[in-house]
Amino acid sequence: MLRYLYATDLHRFPRLARGMFRDRADQFRTRLGWEVTVDQDGQERDRFDGLNPLYVIWEGPRGRHGGSMRFLPTTGPVMINEVFGRLTGGVPLSSPTIWECTRFCLAREAGPRVAAALMLGGGEVMTGFGLRHFAGVFDQRMERIYRAIGAAPEVLGSEGAGRAKISLGLWRFTPQARFRVAMRAGLSPALSRLWFTRAFGAEQAA
Repeated sequence: MLRYLYATDLHRFPRLARGMFRDRADQFRTRLGWEVTVDQDGQERDRFDGLNPLYVIWEGPRGRHGGSMRFLPTTGPVMINEVFGRLTGGVPLSSPTIWECTRFCLAREAGPRVAAALMLGGGEVMTGFGLRHFAGVFDQRMERIYRAIGAAPEVLGSEGAGRAKISLGLWRFTPQARFRVAMRAGLSPALSRLWFTRAFGAEQAA
């Protein structure tokens, strides 16, 4: 199932939280070779985790982490502006209707539908919070995944080539895209909305 948890709520799901940060370390440092900070418990965090972001997390059997991503409003500090500003030509991307999505992570054993389920959850965040877009930086590997699940973004800027290529993308969430991604995830749109409603209440989900 999809869970929507702010950083201040992660203590309620300790196994899920540990799994998320450990899988982030495994994906970003071990598999991709990124220079990220990993603590003595094998968990990867950065300073943006300290800003009380909203995490969208796929929870598998027995509370295991299957995949996750992190959201922050672009009206505050975000990686797009503070780390990857060159991809926007130095012009900050800041709007109350655009949130940044980062740390898209899949556990090694995640099934093929987990990525689509996470994107469906991202769409629920957009709908529930009245957003027009979410933005994020992604590499070539993720470009293939987004295309496969029917959630390819509009590319605003890129640099590098081949495996070293990174791009800044902007996603929308149309009704057609919602249906397409839900089918890829093997989930009904009604169930997806129910999980969001349980997290934030019917008024937020309306």
